[in-house]
Amino acid sequence: MKNYILLFAFIFTTISFAQTISSKLEDVNPAQYDLLKKVNEYYPDITLNKSITNFYADGKIIDSQQQFDLKGTKFSSYKLGIEPDNKKLLFEYVSVENGKIYGDVSVFKGNVLRTTFNEQKNEIEVSLNGKAVFSKKI
Repeated sequence: MKNYILLFAFIFTTISFAQTISSKLEDVNPAQYDLLKKVNEYYPDITLNKSITNFYADGKIIDSQQQFDLKGTKFSSYKLGIEPDNKKLLFEYVSVENGKIYGDVSVFKGNVLRTTFNEQKNEIEVSLNGKAVFSKKI
């Protein structure tokens, strides 16, 4: 009897946590565009693009990612993601000349803070509004 109760409890618990996840390629919404525009103003290597793939769980955006055509560019990989609150952007790009560079950019009280990790140089850099405030070799 205990086994049946545990089995039913597991089934009903699993069903209640199930989510419908979908993705859709669409135009960036105004809040996403404002974030991209503000970030691009200080960090032009973060590309300003008007289309995005939004991932939805039960109708709410849980993640957003931009896709890029890399033909004719110096990048072998270029990824951008925007968090659901539209206050933080994650980036990762790879090129022959610079190697893999990744990090995040956050907007806080009107300021744009960027943390960058450069694997080829073994370096961490923190920038505020486009100006380096901290750099350290690892």
